[in-house]
Amino acid sequence: MKKYHILYSFILLTLISCTNQAKNELPSNFTEVKIPETFSKEWYELNHSNDDYLVKNENGQLIVKSIEPKNGTELKINGGKLIGKDYGEWGGELLFQSDDKKIKPLKIKEGNILKIYSVNNKIYFIEGIAHLSISEGGLFELYNNQNNFTYKKLIHFPDAPEAFQMYKGKIYLASHKNFYVIEGNKESKIFEDEFWGSLYPNSIAVFDNDLVFIGMRSGIAKVNLKTKLINFYRENK
Repeated sequence: MKKYHILYSFILLTLISCTNQAKNELPSNFTEVKIPETFSKEWYELNHSNDDYLVKNENGQLIVKSIEPKNGTELKINGGKLIGKDYGEWGGELLFQSDDKKIKPLKIKEGNILKIYSVNNKIYFIEGIAHLSISEGGLFELYNNQNNFTYKKLIHFPDAPEAFQMYKGKIYLASHKNFYVIEGNKESKIFEDEFWGSLYPNSIAVFDNDLVFIGMRSGIAKVNLKTKLINFYRENK
């Protein structure tokens, strides 16, 4: 009886191990490819692609979705929704649209609004622009007092931020060319001048303090923040 109990335990542990091992793996229709040199022919092909991929960590499972590129972002809140607009070099704005359509949208802020997030009952938005020689932006917290909005810049970036995710009190942020980990008021630049410049990161999936995935135009990057190893994957077509 003891022998079977040991065998059962071994099989159970093996199944759990295999399940955990597969959770953060990319779908089978993605294949690792060589990371192109910036401004090479291969890099320009990625930049001009119409394929964009979003990544998410759902209960420990890596989810990858093909998405349509958007120049705006929205977040439903009590009494209406926040609307962020980004027109590139022509600017943008952050608006509040009441559920009462008779009320005109309220302009909260001018600027290129890339993302609006709700995390732990707090609202954040990313503002940034990368155009020609300009690349800068910031991470803001938005305060709502009965639809009277104020905001505060938490962090300024000399490189346009594009996607961020919070995980265990840290902010993981992919900018136009760089990657940051922010804890409290301490900002650490982990990667600089990476190949995803002009591939427009749109999402980050964090699995632990070291392993993250970045969704972007043309593919998915798997990033180890400890070893500084980056792998790039594209969908088989």
